[in-house]
Amino acid sequence: MTLEAFADTIVPGVKRTPDDRAIAGVCDDPGAVEAGALELLATPATGVTDGLAPLSQALNGHAEAYAARHELDLDVDVPPFVALSYEDRVALVAELTAPGHPEKDGWVLLALFSNMAYDSAAHRSTAEALAEGHPGLLAMGFAKPDEDGLWRFPDFSYGLELAKRHPNTTASGSPE
Repeated sequence: MTLEAFADTIVPGVKRTPDDRAIAGVCDDPGAVEAGALELLATPATGVTDGLAPLSQALNGHAEAYAARHELDLDVDVPPFVALSYEDRVALVAELTAPGHPEKDGWVLLALFSNMAYDSAAHRSTAEALAEGHPGLLAMGFAKPDEDGLWRFPDFSYGLELAKRHPNTTASGSPE
């Protein structure tokens, strides 16, 4: 729940249910959590999987310290970071990712993976993610592939050809 709240702080989304505490619900569209931030974090290729529990514990410790500094009463029924308001979550994440913070690298890494889950569906096949309605790819207007699952762009993205096709390019698009 803590890492969901962190991901939602980075790319906010709509609550899944009215009583959802991890997602603050400051946006009407799906955010990082629905886009699969936790699935991406759990992917061994990220290299952060083993550190997620300690990061979650540290985040809750920082939330408790933040609440004490700001004289906030936290709901004890949820983890401390989840108990913070969205605005306080944002303020705490800004502190943790600020230049000079000794743990900055870890928090920036979590923020990057939250963005990656939304912006690129890095943990999924792009074609499958689009077919299943991945919220980030759809929000950005990511083009769907052709019927065979390949992307072809008959028009140049800048409206003009930026470079000539290499003469040794094969029919599949690979160089010889």
